[in-house]
Amino acid sequence: MRIVYFGTPAFAVPSLEALLHSRHDVVAVVSQPDRPRGRGQQLQPTPTKQIALHHHVPVLQPTRIKDDAFLQQIRDVSPDLGVVAAFGRILPDVLLNIPPLGMINVHASLLPKYRGAAPVHRAVLAGDAETGVTIMRVVTELDAGPTFSATVVPIPSDATSGEIEAALAVAGAALLVEVVDAMANGRAVETLQDHARATHAAKITKEEGVIDWTTPAAVIHDKVRGLQPWPLASTTLHGARYVIRRSVVADGRSEPPGTIVTAHGDDLIVAAGEGTSLRILELQPEGRRAMAVREFLAGHRLTIGDRFGT
Repeated sequence: MRIVYFGTPAFAVPSLEALLHSRHDVVAVVSQPDRPRGRGQQLQPTPTKQIALHHHVPVLQPTRIKDDAFLQQIRDVSPDLGVVAAFGRILPDVLLNIPPLGMINVHASLLPKYRGAAPVHRAVLAGDAETGVTIMRVVTELDAGPTFSATVVPIPSDATSGEIEAALAVAGAALLVEVVDAMANGRAVETLQDHARATHAAKITKEEGVIDWTTPAAVIHDKVRGLQPWPLASTTLHGARYVIRRSVVADGRSEPPGTIVTAHGDDLIVAAGEGTSLRILELQPEGRRAMAVREFLAGHRLTIGDRFGT
C-alpha cells in the first residue's frame, strides 16, 4: 500500500523505520517544521525528517495543515492510507478523508485509558504497573476511534517516562506493521472503544514539577520518574532549586514533611506525607550536572532538620 506518514519526534521513528522496511511504500513523510535547538539555536531537522531524507522519501513540513496547497500535495502522492504517530497537531476531517482507507494512529496507551497529549507521563505519575500501545482509527474526536490491536508493556518501579516511551515506540512499530498488513489483505478488524471507560491524559505543565512534600513518598517517587525527561521534579532548600533525578521509597518517618532526616554517605532521606519518607539517589543543583548523593554530600553541607520546600 501507498502510505503517507505523519510523525515528528523520536517516538515516531521506530514506526516509520518499520514501514520503510515493510512491503509497503511510504510515499511522503509529514513532520512539524524544524525548530532551533542547542546553544547556537540552529535549526535542526526533526527525527522523522532525518530518517525520511536518509531513505530519499519526500518530506512535507506545512505551517498550516488546512492550507489548500498542502492538501493538494497529499492528494498528489495518492496515498491508500495515512499513518500518524506523535505528529503534534490535530488533523482536520478534510485531511483524514483523503486516503481511501483513512488514517490510523499509534497511541501510547491502552485505549480508552489515557486519551490525550501525555499518556505515558500520566501512566507513570499514577504509579501504574503496566501500560501499552494501541493502533486505532483516527476520527474527529481525539483518540476516540475504533481500535485494531493493542499490546501491553510493563512499567518497572524505577522506570522513567522517557524509558517507557522508548519501549512503547518499539512495541508500537511492530504492532503497526501487523495492522497495516491486515488492512492490505482485507483482514483488519476494528473494535469500538467503550467511551464510558475513557480517561484523559492532559498535557504536562512545568508547574507540575514542583514537589509537594506533604504527599506520600510513593507519589513523589512517581513524580520523579514520571516527569523525566521534562519538566523534571524539583524542590528548594534555603531558596536554591534542586532537581531530583532518581529516588526510592524508604522506611516510614514521623518528622514533618520535607524534613531531612539522614544526610550521610550514600544516604539522603527526606520525610514525606502520611508518615513516609523518600531516599534520594541522584539530584542536580540548578545550573549544574546531576550527581549521585555521595558526590553531592561531599560538596554540600546539609543539616539534619532542615526542610526541603523552603
